[in-house]
Amino acid sequence: MKKEKLEIKLIFKSIFFLVIILAITFITAGHIDYWQGWVYNGLNAFFMILTYIFLSEKRDLIKERLKPGKGMKKWDKIYFILSTPIGLIMIVISILDSGRFGWEPRVSLGVIVLGIGGYIAGQTIGLWAKRVNRFFSSVVRIQLDRGQTVCKDGPYRFIRHPGYVGGILCTVATPILLGSFWGLIPAVVTVILLFVRTYLEDKTLQAELPGYMDFTKEVRYRLLPGIW
Repeated sequence: MKKEKLEIKLIFKSIFFLVIILAITFITAGHIDYWQGWVYNGLNAFFMILTYIFLSEKRDLIKERLKPGKGMKKWDKIYFILSTPIGLIMIVISILDSGRFGWEPRVSLGVIVLGIGGYIAGQTIGLWAKRVNRFFSSVVRIQLDRGQTVCKDGPYRFIRHPGYVGGILCTVATPILLGSFWGLIPAVVTVILLFVRTYLEDKTLQAELPGYMDFTKEVRYRLLPGIW
């Protein structure tokens, strides 16, 4: 795929995602003066721009993330079937709570600010992992066609799956920054799915990726330093 076509496809997909989430946000809220919704969508746009800037020269990675090669694990397909609707439900419940109905308990401004900080931290960690790992696919597969090797740089020096750490932080922070405690219920389900995916991916890498078993001895923990 030519560089220009790849960039156009990436930009189109990013804008499409932003427009869909923006529409869901304010249609669900029922009004446009829902400031938490503007913060959430603004952060999404900001980090998409950063992702484009930092990955613009990594054509192979962009291509892999846009259209992964063959070999996606069957259990990973199940993960997406489950996690995608649950993620949307999380956003909708959070916005119905904070943006429209105002269910109890309410989320204080200070806690919302913490949620914003957590979301920024999660996005930053995820972007860092993508930046240093040229095999950071959007699906779980062993990329023999791309000569996959073990990444030991950046956050991978401390934990084996920093991308999932970023994803978990963003998942938990999203309902909070949107101003909802009720949205944490589907968020917890999503986090559980991410832990399961981490476990299964790690087992796959140990069994199928040369050098990964040695890496597990160098970096002992998957997600939580000192714990797991």
